[in-house]
Amino acid sequence: MVAFLRFFLFTLSTTILPFAYAFAADIQMPPRPPSIVLTIAGSDSGGGAGIQADLKAIHTISGGKCHGCSAITCLTAQNSCGVTSVHSPPVEFLRSQLLAVEEDLYPSAVKIGMLGTKELADEVGSWLRKLKENGDKRAPFVVCDPVMITTSGHKLVDDTAKVAMIEKVFPYADLVTPNKFEAEELLGKTLCTPQDVEDGARAILAMGPRAVIIKGGHSLLEGNNKVVESEETNASVGYAQDYLLLSDESAAEGKPVKDKARLCDGSRGVWIRNDRYDSAHTHGTGCTLSSAIASAWAMGQRERDAVGSAKGGENIGALCAMRLVDACCVAKAYVNAGIARGVQLGKGPGPVVHTGFPDSYKNFPTIELSASSTSMSSFPAMQSYHSAKSSSSSAPALGRILPIVDTVEWIEQLVSTPGIEDVQLRFKDTTDYDVILDRIKRSSALCQSAGVRLWINDYWKAAIEAGGCFGIHLGQEDLASCVDDGGLDLIRDAGLAFGVSTHSYSELCAALGVRPSYISLGPVFSTQSKDVKFDPQGLETVRQWRSLIPPTIPLIAIGGIGNADVAKVVRGAGAECSAVIGAVTKADDVKKAVADLNAAME
Repeated sequence: MVAFLRFFLFTLSTTILPFAYAFAADIQMPPRPPSIVLTIAGSDSGGGAGIQADLKAIHTISGGKCHGCSAITCLTAQNSCGVTSVHSPPVEFLRSQLLAVEEDLYPSAVKIGMLGTKELADEVGSWLRKLKENGDKRAPFVVCDPVMITTSGHKLVDDTAKVAMIEKVFPYADLVTPNKFEAEELLGKTLCTPQDVEDGARAILAMGPRAVIIKGGHSLLEGNNKVVESEETNASVGYAQDYLLLSDESAAEGKPVKDKARLCDGSRGVWIRNDRYDSAHTHGTGCTLSSAIASAWAMGQRERDAVGSAKGGENIGALCAMRLVDACCVAKAYVNAGIARGVQLGKGPGPVVHTGFPDSYKNFPTIELSASSTSMSSFPAMQSYHSAKSSSSSAPALGRILPIVDTVEWIEQLVSTPGIEDVQLRFKDTTDYDVILDRIKRSSALCQSAGVRLWINDYWKAAIEAGGCFGIHLGQEDLASCVDDGGLDLIRDAGLAFGVSTHSYSELCAALGVRPSYISLGPVFSTQSKDVKFDPQGLETVRQWRSLIPPTIPLIAIGGIGNADVAKVVRGAGAECSAVIGAVTKADDVKKAVADLNAAME
């Protein structure tokens, strides 16, 4: 009976469930209500910033999965040339707006923008305190954009409003998003270097928020920027980068249970970077970024709630894994795409254009190891089997499948199997370095004699010492420890190729930041092969990852690819290689299984 149950579960996870994922999109499910995102900000009669920009961002980045509500703090008469008049309604009216939304449309996330007076800041702070201390309902995620100084350096609020914001609002904010000028105003000093920004973020974190992102770090390194080509409307000039720092408590909520540190956790601080476009049409960038962060986080919470209540998710893995760092990465891509498409509408600078959820590698950011890491070289390039057919590149072509095995005996069998070009060796039964080193040496000799590329999972030091390996594959936790040990330079110096696992948007940004030879995504489907901390990603995430990764970097799908039929579905979603375990090691006829898998991935 036990054997039968194990066989049934394996068949379910490798055959039935993948096709359920593949065809779930064709099933008409009852619509789920969108998440409520509330913006508390001023109105821009020109439509480019404030409430108007917030509501556009909330709707468009979420594709309707979020519904925007608003509480207006002030009214402005303005156009693209400037502000001509400002009117602040009575504080009592702001209170009425907040209560009206709270009682009927309780928000999942709140974005706070311009609070021009002490009284407005006090009122919003009191309302947030009530929500955060209310045990009957889940407190909303709060993003505070401390609108005090424009990107041109013009001061918008007096000192009493600034102090009230720090004392009454910051303690209830999950994230504050000052630009460089606003950070300097909060700190009372100029930020001249990247180290100043990092130190300043720690000082702002001490004011009470759970996280801070300081925007505009690129301005510290203008001399290092250079013009690069862009297919967008505007040319790209160097890069734009922001510095994000999370409290230990906030970072812990973004990690799977019992996870070790990752480069993207944020408690160690991360520089989030993408191309910076040479455009004056940036009106509303701060408003848009903070609203997009709040909306992306709310989308993730919506999916987590759906999975928890057995209602089903639309994009289970990637959105369920959407935490604060992920939301910041997605929002930065959203804003950058909007700047790239910016056009002049009136006589002055145009606003950020509101596009959809990020869908292009051209605007997707990287997480960098430091603010000045501009010269980090890429690992040895690889190309996919499919692109190699028409490419003149001399880069080696990754095989269509990547078998992952645990023993030298399996390596010996696979290197003599037709159609095997790459194989990965992992170690599940030992952590003894000498044992691991011996297995790598024996496996390397077998692979070299057969002309098969050997990839080593996790144990990069042993792979370098053993010699003869082709590449290293690291998960995100091992990537962080490798960076801390200076391992990336050692791996490059050894001439080894490098692959990285990803499970979330921020992990993808971290992987892109180290310039790998390939990127893997998983688990695509449920798998019994290892203790997986992330939900199944599904085919839609495979499609999305393929569009967010430069086409020069191969995408490997892993997890639950139990036979050729499932591999074919994964290939149709955009993966160029399938990492397989049981599809080979549990096959009755290994040679036939390999041939069928390769044909499916053609």
